[in-house]
Amino acid sequence: MWRHVGRIHPEGERVAQRIRGAADLPKIPIPSVPAFQPSTPIPERLEAVQRYIRELQYNHTGTQFFEIKKSRPLTGLMDLAKEMTKEALPIKCLEAVILGIYLTNNMTTLDRFPISFKTHFSGNYFRHIVLGVNFGGRYGALGISRREELMYKAPVFRTLSELIFDFEEAYRRCWHTLKKVKLGHCVSHDPHSVEQIEWKHSILDLDKLTREDFRKELERHARDMRLKIGKGTGPPSPTKDRKKDVSSPQRGQASPHRRNSRGDRRPSGEKKPADSKAMPDLNGDSDKGDRGAEQSAGLPSDCYCESLQKALQPLRV
Repeated sequence: MWRHVGRIHPEGERVAQRIRGAADLPKIPIPSVPAFQPSTPIPERLEAVQRYIRELQYNHTGTQFFEIKKSRPLTGLMDLAKEMTKEALPIKCLEAVILGIYLTNNMTTLDRFPISFKTHFSGNYFRHIVLGVNFGGRYGALGISRREELMYKAPVFRTLSELIFDFEEAYRRCWHTLKKVKLGHCVSHDPHSVEQIEWKHSILDLDKLTREDFRKELERHARDMRLKIGKGTGPPSPTKDRKKDVSSPQRGQASPHRRNSRGDRRPSGEKKPADSKAMPDLNGDSDKGDRGAEQSAGLPSDCYCESLQKALQPLRV
């Protein structure tokens, strides 16, 4: 950071040495990471998280203090967020999103998803990102920006489209034209997850969409997130249950549950074995035929009868 100051400041390294060598500089207060009681309502927790992000202040230095790679797994990004709380340096919008995820991981009833904006102003394009939240069917946002109206939104919006339209109106007041909106899927609450954040599940180009189509696409994305959450919190699939109950063939033979499920998978035109007690062999053949049924029932086979007749033939003479 000090090397960057030496490069861009008119006085160069002298100003850095003068500041670092001063003994009478006031101490800069370090914001405290918010801690919550179990009974604290989620809206109050969100306000405290946003207050902490705002106290870190926006980074106007022209350099980024923390390198964030969107392709990193969630566990690596959470380690970086923990480092942000220790350093307490100014941050930008992407760092605020990662920090917001970190500080809301214990709010399991809160859904979090990234929202990215691309705007146009005075011949230039600008990009911004916030952390969308959904609690009890109400949408809001966490983040940081140079503009107060482009960061925190209390969770009071009934639909996702209402939240996005509010951001669009805030951009319009800043003389920016909204061009694109990118919406990600819900982020896991597991800080040790190795999966990546899905940053742009839906990319909406406003130049190609009518107002009504834009609203429909936003609601479709909200519906997709609800369906994904429903699948993630529902009962495990039968495939997962079978993977957990993997056993050796011998134990599988003695298990009535395994035997019944194999019978369920038999084609409808195939008949079951005549002996219901006959067990499938190790190769998975469930039908042994008549000879197999005789052997399993303890009856002599054809070869055994033929040998017995040859042995008794001298006695008959």
